[in-house]
Amino acid sequence: MNEVNKTLFIPLYGKSTVSEQHIILSDPDAERIWQAESFPIRGKSKSKWLAYNMAMRARVFDDWTDSMLRKHKDALVLHIGCGLDSRFRRVKEPYRLWIDCDLPDVIAIRKEYFDESGNYRMQALDASVPAQVAQLPESDTAIVILEGISMYLSKEQLRGFLEALQKKYRVLCILMDIYTEFGAKASKYRNPVNDVGVTKLYGIDSMEEVIGGLGLRAVREHSFTPPALVNELKPVDRTFFKVLFTGRLYGKIYRLMELATAPGRGG
Repeated sequence: MNEVNKTLFIPLYGKSTVSEQHIILSDPDAERIWQAESFPIRGKSKSKWLAYNMAMRARVFDDWTDSMLRKHKDALVLHIGCGLDSRFRRVKEPYRLWIDCDLPDVIAIRKEYFDESGNYRMQALDASVPAQVAQLPESDTAIVILEGISMYLSKEQLRGFLEALQKKYRVLCILMDIYTEFGAKASKYRNPVNDVGVTKLYGIDSMEEVIGGLGLRAVREHSFTPPALVNELKPVDRTFFKVLFTGRLYGKIYRLMELATAPGRGG
């Protein structure tokens, strides 16, 4: 498993740790897989503050996915860069078909813990190779989850991937976390992914640089740390967490963007 793929253990640890505390996110699968894998987490990756942050990010993506499924009941759900995440089980809304996608060695590990079914499948896919989008199932509408993946793709690679999706699906609903240019530079030596050997990250200051002319639009920016979730922390932890993850500086480093098919392009 390469360095980028090893980063999947960081959110897995965070979700497992928080789930055991019965706050923010209920994820028994993360607890089970973390205990079985026993990957050596160290340094910043083992911070309880990061664990809270990873769990909140996951919960925001979960809630958004549920909201999109309520609007688009027949949509195909694509979780790109799924790692060992169990979102397909955590969401509350029913779905027609859910595809978890990641690189082949990650999918091989996933298949040790999850079984495919009539409406759930796993598929190897490299987001840096847009041509592989053609292998995905057909659908009028696709809900696309891009959690913790954009920062490993150059702007050109990300644009190519989004363009391929836009050409394949008439209606797209996308949620994607991104680093800013400043965030990518600052993260080179001060990011938990450094603990597993990753030092090359990419940032985006303007979404137009990536989606301009593609028939996609930026809908809105979401918060990684909704007050209702922050308030689930113990009072002392809550105070320190707010300093670390809810201030202006954090917003200048890391953002959560919702994209959708532009009016007139997909209805």
